[in-house]
Amino acid sequence: MGTVTTPKQDRSRATRQRLLESAVTCLAEYGWSGSTVSVVAEHAGVSRGAAQHHFPTREDLFTAAVEYVAEQRSAVLRDLADTGFDGGTHAAVDALVGLYTGPLFRAALHLWVAASSEPQLGPRVTALEARIGRETHRLALRLLAADESVPGTRETVQGLLDMARGLGLANLLTDDTPRRTRVVTQWATLLDSSLR
Repeated sequence: MGTVTTPKQDRSRATRQRLLESAVTCLAEYGWSGSTVSVVAEHAGVSRGAAQHHFPTREDLFTAAVEYVAEQRSAVLRDLADTGFDGGTHAAVDALVGLYTGPLFRAALHLWVAASSEPQLGPRVTALEARIGRETHRLALRLLAADESVPGTRETVQGLLDMARGLGLANLLTDDTPRRTRVVTQWATLLDSSLR
């Protein structure tokens, strides 16, 4: 039998969700230094007091945001894997690069930067990114129909993911779509010859 929730619990859960989504959006738009609890609360349309009820400190809020971003990125990976993907190498490379060019990657990048100097965030971000990295690698093998037992395959796929991350970074300052399209095409050609 399922758990019965009250309207108050539903409102509380919705408020918490809005705060986490706003924390991610604010990180992507304003970076760590511009993303205070007040800024996030205002963006979420809730009072600072309501925000502090859910997340007593800034570190609590952004630690929860780290987990939220990790879960959202994992969900994207799972959805991609569960669609019965069979689009070929080019579509696989394009899909993997797409993981690194959207707002979730931008927010994750700001979390990485913050984690490098915020001791409360560092261990949590490191652990979550290790998990996401393993999931992404497994998904890439699956999408590319690559056999990791073949020597060089692991490094080739890791190189693809490192390149995708770099393309995501290049996209932060300007729209890098035209160049990225050419790079994806070339990488797909290289992968076809090296993984087959």
